[in-house]
Amino acid sequence: MKRVIVGMSGGVDSSVAALLLKKQGYEVIGIYLKYSNIYNKCTWREDSIDAMLVSKTLKIPFYIIDISKIYKTKIIKYIYKEYRKGLTPNPDILCNSKIKFKIFLEKLIDLKSDFIATGHYVIKKEIFENGKIYYQIKSGIDHNKDQSYFLCKLNQNQIKKSLFPLGNLTKKEVRQIASKYHLINAKKKDSQGICFIGKIKLFNFLKLKLKKKEGSIIEINKNSENYKKEDVKIIGKHIGAHFFTRGQRKGLKIGGYKFPLFVIEKDIKNNILYVGMGKNHPGLYTKVVLIKNKNIHWINPNHDFFKKEVKCRIRYRQKLQKATLYKKKNKIYVEFEIPQLAVNAGQFIVWYINNEVIGSGIIG
Repeated sequence: MKRVIVGMSGGVDSSVAALLLKKQGYEVIGIYLKYSNIYNKCTWREDSIDAMLVSKTLKIPFYIIDISKIYKTKIIKYIYKEYRKGLTPNPDILCNSKIKFKIFLEKLIDLKSDFIATGHYVIKKEIFENGKIYYQIKSGIDHNKDQSYFLCKLNQNQIKKSLFPLGNLTKKEVRQIASKYHLINAKKKDSQGICFIGKIKLFNFLKLKLKKKEGSIIEINKNSENYKKEDVKIIGKHIGAHFFTRGQRKGLKIGGYKFPLFVIEKDIKNNILYVGMGKNHPGLYTKVVLIKNKNIHWINPNHDFFKKEVKCRIRYRQKLQKATLYKKKNKIYVEFEIPQLAVNAGQFIVWYINNEVIGSGIIG
């Protein structure tokens, strides 16, 4: 009998993943990863109890592993460091590759297991090509729940050892299965916010480590081709450019305009926010993005995707956008067919062909 470790979050998805694997004949072990902080000190207890109760219902062993130290080192510090530099990070992507799947693979060895499994809505495929085997991550069939974006940094060994039982199911079907087998969390709401932290007000989180620093807010006329002094005017003050992201409108606290003001650019060095009026301001849109080689990760080992049409997304649940990849020396350029709204340096861009995640990069 094959043994599998299931990462159990206390939610319905991972619980049903464990249930399905047991029904398929696997020996299942449940593991809850604990990160305790001021934001989730109540929820982690509730979630771990739910995971434990489901494990009891399924009659499987259950363990709790405290990841507070490594999470603080790898993720919390990363968030603050990136925002301090004026970037917009995605901690959930890094959390999967650097925390969840790393720890599960370590426990796979300790517990003499064959696989690890999660409740992600993705499909894994084994491909034999050019005399070699490689593993694909593909979009789950439920496009409203597809989580392939979050797994774009996994390596081949992590994918090889992973099982994703929910890839061919919809969320509705998962809840129906949970209800049928009387799982305690069948109707539990989905978690929101940052992985292991939950839903938080970003400013309140950032101000714990990042200091306020007053700076100028400068309006850019929508007809201005460049940010020239003669085309701009100072219209207010802000509390620190590092607290804002491109496309943001909240927190500017400037009224009297026909349409809302949006951040269209940041100058971190000089602590300046450039803003424009209205969602149609050209400064909000980007046609081409740059990714340095050091920030590129390939899942598909065949890198011959240049000058070919791919589909991309720069945020979770964004509709896939047509684009073309170009390679130049130590960089990749991604040219979108349609200019994209509010693209931020530091964001992950993930590219697909036929619903397969072929690679990803961090926007420069």
